[in-house]
Amino acid sequence: MDIQLIEIKPTELEFGGTAVFPDPKNGLAQAGPFDMRFGPAQLKDVRVGLVGPRSMTIKAVGWLERCQEMIPTTMKNIQQYPDFLGFEAIFRATLTTNSHWTHLIADEDLESSLNIKEDINRFETVLDLYVKGIERLMSLEISRPNVIICCLPESVLEACHHVEKTITKAQKANLKKLVKPGKQLSLFDEPIEDTEEDLLYRDFRRALKAKAIIANVPIQIGRDRLFLDLPDNQDAATRAWHSSVALYYKAGGIPWRLRTDDLETCFVGITFHHLKTNVRQVVKSCIAQGFSSDGEGFALRGGDVPYNPRVNKNVHLSQQQALELGNLIIEEYAFRTGVPPQRVVLHKTSVFNEEEEKGFRSAFSSIPIVELINLQPTSFRLVKHGKYPVDRGTLCIVNESSFYLFNTGFIKELGTYPGAHIPRPIEIRSNESFDAVKAAEDILALARMNWNTSSITGGNPVTLFFSRQVGGIMAELSVKGEVKMPTSFRFYI
Repeated sequence: MDIQLIEIKPTELEFGGTAVFPDPKNGLAQAGPFDMRFGPAQLKDVRVGLVGPRSMTIKAVGWLERCQEMIPTTMKNIQQYPDFLGFEAIFRATLTTNSHWTHLIADEDLESSLNIKEDINRFETVLDLYVKGIERLMSLEISRPNVIICCLPESVLEACHHVEKTITKAQKANLKKLVKPGKQLSLFDEPIEDTEEDLLYRDFRRALKAKAIIANVPIQIGRDRLFLDLPDNQDAATRAWHSSVALYYKAGGIPWRLRTDDLETCFVGITFHHLKTNVRQVVKSCIAQGFSSDGEGFALRGGDVPYNPRVNKNVHLSQQQALELGNLIIEEYAFRTGVPPQRVVLHKTSVFNEEEEKGFRSAFSSIPIVELINLQPTSFRLVKHGKYPVDRGTLCIVNESSFYLFNTGFIKELGTYPGAHIPRPIEIRSNESFDAVKAAEDILALARMNWNTSSITGGNPVTLFFSRQVGGIMAELSVKGEVKMPTSFRFYI
């Protein structure tokens, strides 16, 4: 057996200045957000709306005020957990909120709603309290927030975390006739969450995000674990870093982007979401998550695929569906960037079959470079002598034909391995010859394009990381008859 080890260098990210940094926290602190390069078009004011009971909005205001100032870290590893320097010092933008952008949910209304015995009625009633607040704030004509924090007390999460609607025996019998229930695994053994049509299964936070999309505003979920210093919490500086990056992005800013080689590249993840209905066959709806070199993110829904568990667990698009989805991807990319991409990279957790390849390559026929890459979990392991496991970014090539990328492992920039178990690599495959080193560089780079956090410890590429959440939100919208859904990724994370 021939084994070759290649070390992939840490991804370089671009910020407001000319220097590049591998760590978003260092880059933001020293050079500011990337959209500073846009001059007057940079996001200058993050206007935060608040929806929730008075006790929670008071906590939220206190937390936002705290984020205005420096918050010293309490952690020993200051490379991984640096001080938070204050929102304006980091983002060169203001973080503001006021009573005009606050919708208070009356305590008695929330209490009476939470006391409703019937699960679905309770879920819908509490959800409606928050939705009315979001809609009121977005109806303001003089000034309105560009992002809203929905402040959820623990009582709401305990009583309304998710809800399942029972169906009649006749409906169950009909479903069994159509197809047996099955399960499709997501990337790295994560089960895809079933979201049943006709509101048979619902998650409160995803339902809330779906309602906010209809109101055309991104939201952030705010809980005690964000606002307060609790014994089992992350330290305040770390929470401030993560939540501030997310707020800045959702409000319309661009915190950082990948360092590019001037080749307009569209990175896309193709995933399938398990959607059950009580009126038609179980289907897998295809979700495409796309990202440009500049960091423009979008989410598209492709066609539904009849699910037949008697065949296999791998679901595939037809040639026509792949063609149509490919065309949508190019159209959306060009709409957002002004030009079509010169390179398209598709990530998928299952092998592209012949029909999918033909469809996508037909859609991308005018694109100079097209790469169809499979990322799959594996039982392959490498163990090295010493205290720490193999370095993240290690590409292991076996017999010049198998390619294993350690997207988790010892992180040199932080001087630690943040995991608890021996790292498991992902196997990189393609039906055609490909540059494995370039593919590995792309995967590691996209792992740092998660603008919902400032951490660099995650290893999953953003093209696939949010598949469950995006699929759940799109399912909420589809059962509500929302044919034309907003595509900006800011709404979905």
